[in-house]
Amino acid sequence: MNMRRHLALTRAGIMESLQYRLSTAVTLFANLIYLVLVYFLWKAIYDSAGTDVVNGMTFTDTMIYLILATALFNFLEMFVVWDMSRSIQSGKIILDLLKPMKFREYTFWSYSGGHVIQFVLTFIPTFIVVMIVTHGAINMGVNLLYFIVATIFALIVNFNMEMIVATICLYTESTWGINIVKETVVLLLSGASIPLAFFPEAMRKIVDYLPFRAVYDIPLTILLQKDGTDTIKGVLPMYGLQLAWIVILTICGTLFWKHAVRKITVNGG
Repeated sequence: MNMRRHLALTRAGIMESLQYRLSTAVTLFANLIYLVLVYFLWKAIYDSAGTDVVNGMTFTDTMIYLILATALFNFLEMFVVWDMSRSIQSGKIILDLLKPMKFREYTFWSYSGGHVIQFVLTFIPTFIVVMIVTHGAINMGVNLLYFIVATIFALIVNFNMEMIVATICLYTESTWGINIVKETVVLLLSGASIPLAFFPEAMRKIVDYLPFRAVYDIPLTILLQKDGTDTIKGVLPMYGLQLAWIVILTICGTLFWKHAVRKITVNGG
């Protein structure tokens, strides 16, 4: 029964996403401009370094990482905080809480259709283009399967972080600043903006154990491993980190939500 409900929400999300094709096109165009800027920025960095390899990554490695990070960002992106804020302001959240499904569960699956569309329309085409342009620089082996599993874990980690920040909406009238700070921290410390290989060693040791790395850096690290025959030894610890944060964030987020929802105030009521 629950799976039927989940699939119904996924189908609804797919249909809704397909109604906003112009939005997808605009997003792709904006990403293209962003990637052009990233290309020239990192080209200048490598030219000034005077070497083909910086922190163990060539210019091609860095560009592949950042291009796929951008595509992965479009796939993983959620608007839970913004939607929660609007729902509280309009009072719609009361109707959501009355639905015959737990609110966190309903929220996760209501976004699933959009994730499917973004994966098909953004990540897969980007991956194909990268493979063509780089003449197959990405290993096409078992790491693809490992990558898919890591991406699913990343999606769950990201959702839990979103829900924790969204729950703060129940205490404050404005969430814009909080959400901007959250997005900036996640993009910086997850490797989506700058590969973690370029972080100072001391900072890298700390970031390696934070939940942000589990969102972008781990899936991309698994995907871009060059030796596809021996990836399992490196994959298991990364899976372990993702699963650990899934458990921690799920427990903390659920407890926080149960406490916060008792204090909900809608339109002064």
